[in-house]
Amino acid sequence: MPLQMNREVFITCAVTGSGGTQDKSPHVPRSPAQIAESAIDAAKSGAAIVHCHVRDPETGAPSRRLDLYREVTDRIRSAEVDVVLNLTAGMGGDIVFGSTEAPFPVNEKASDMIGATERMAHIRECLPEICTLDCGTMNFAEADYVMTNTPGMLRAMGSMMTELGVKPEIEAFDTGHLWFARQLVEEGTLASPALVQLCMGVPWGAPNDLNTFMAMVNAIPNDWSWSAFSLGRDQMPFVAASVLAGGNVRVGLEDNLFLEKGVLATNAQLVEKAAAVIEGMGARLIGPTEVRDRLDLTLGVPA
Repeated sequence: MPLQMNREVFITCAVTGSGGTQDKSPHVPRSPAQIAESAIDAAKSGAAIVHCHVRDPETGAPSRRLDLYREVTDRIRSAEVDVVLNLTAGMGGDIVFGSTEAPFPVNEKASDMIGATERMAHIRECLPEICTLDCGTMNFAEADYVMTNTPGMLRAMGSMMTELGVKPEIEAFDTGHLWFARQLVEEGTLASPALVQLCMGVPWGAPNDLNTFMAMVNAIPNDWSWSAFSLGRDQMPFVAASVLAGGNVRVGLEDNLFLEKGVLATNAQLVEKAAAVIEGMGARLIGPTEVRDRLDLTLGVPA
């Protein structure tokens, strides 16, 4: 595929993930009010999409509570700034095995495995324009933890997203995830053109070298939309790489805590820095209205 720079770029801000970053920076939001405020600030700084998890307001631990998702949704939608809402649907697929000599029984306290309908409960409740679909199973950083998304689970969740009119953002952590995403579209589980987020440098998925990155880019059908990100100090270099390769960008505290070496960032600051990189390359930032038109998004009305 010839290299063709994207001249009209949207930024996604991943406001707060499910990782153990809550005690590493005071800027990582915990409560629904903090998450919504940080998302709104990111939107004011140029983010067209905000990608949100929720956390226990007291401990900062990842949570699947419907009331927390509903509060975040309501606060963002009632704000004076417009932004596209993207909620995670990745929670509930975590298996932590026992020891290497005795993997069963699994570590029940650390594992979080639920069915497709329960994994989609907050999406059905809040009806965001976008929700994520982690399109494969992989070893994920820790020794005995597996992020589990079987073909059957993905077909079930993808069908629910399609029925609800919520656009799946296919999170691809390796080339096989894109292979299966194309299969989901081919069989009609997901609509075409699809939306992809390339997740680079997450141990032990696709490494974030440029050869692997371009292999991922070249595996995306030409009529699909895509973004990409990498972690930590590689977050901003991948802003430039994504735009140059024809894509959009993601930044935010889910993936990186620092504005520069030794300086902790806010989500708004990361968006502002990404916007400066994008505009410095001669591209134009597009906002939520243009993103909705480009991606054919439906603004849901929660029951």
